[in-house]
Amino acid sequence: MAANPCPCGQYGARDSECTCPPAQRRRYLARISGPLLDRVDIQLRVHRVTSAQLRMEGVDTVVTDTATARSRVVAARSRAATRLAGTPWTLNSQVPGAWLRGPEARLAPTVTATLDRALERGGITMRGYDRVLRLAWTLTDLDEASTPTAEHVGRALYLRKAI
Repeated sequence: MAANPCPCGQYGARDSECTCPPAQRRRYLARISGPLLDRVDIQLRVHRVTSAQLRMEGVDTVVTDTATARSRVVAARSRAATRLAGTPWTLNSQVPGAWLRGPEARLAPTVTATLDRALERGGITMRGYDRVLRLAWTLTDLDEASTPTAEHVGRALYLRKAI
């Protein structure tokens, strides 16, 4: 799913100016319902690439080719399947939130402290909480770690709300 930040599509762009009044931007973004947005695991703002940036090859960019990305994903899925052996699931996306919060996979309170605060303050819903936990496990698998750390949970929470 992708969306412009406003009707003219220029809000937040570095190389042009948005002509939309704040009320119009709010109405535009409000067209995406909260329950629908709550089902999006990763919300990330991507800035437009300028022609000058295209010409500046290799400057401050990390490039991962498709084969490398694919091998990392395959390895991460394998780690998840190994960890979830003996359960009905093989992927992090299949694991129910109740199981992630239950005794089988519950993370230490120090690891989930920022996530707990976000839930208490109304920054995320319970569905969002579970989605952040799943994403934290995925980041853990990509990092070849055995269990999520506070950093994994923090990154997952950032990816959930970085719009």
